[in-house]
Amino acid sequence: MVRDRRWIAAGCVIVIACGMATRRYPSVLSHYFGNYPGDALWALLVFLLWAFCLPRAKTGTLVMLALGTAFAVEFLQLYQAPWIRQLRATRAGYLVLGSGFDWIDLLAYTVGVGIGGLLDRGRGMLR
Repeated sequence: MVRDRRWIAAGCVIVIACGMATRRYPSVLSHYFGNYPGDALWALLVFLLWAFCLPRAKTGTLVMLALGTAFAVEFLQLYQAPWIRQLRATRAGYLVLGSGFDWIDLLAYTVGVGIGGLLDRGRGMLR
């Protein structure tokens, strides 16, 4: 079965809105969870983007691609060349690339991608 890109696109819009809300209104969740809900939502968005690009891929493939992407971006934060620091200083660069490495972010990414995988397996919003 092929995933419906319209549902995936709608999911992306919802996830982006929720992620931006966690940054705009940090007091709502940050008291309990810090910045990690936004990190999990970012990873869920990565999962959805892979699902949009590869609508016929197996769920496990999407999970591995999304985790690989999220983990690679996190480890890339250890690289601090001047050009990439300038890129991260922009709003878009910060939202996509982050700013500093944190091991716990890897757990948040795993949670976000896991949610995407569960939604996809359940064939809820993606098919």
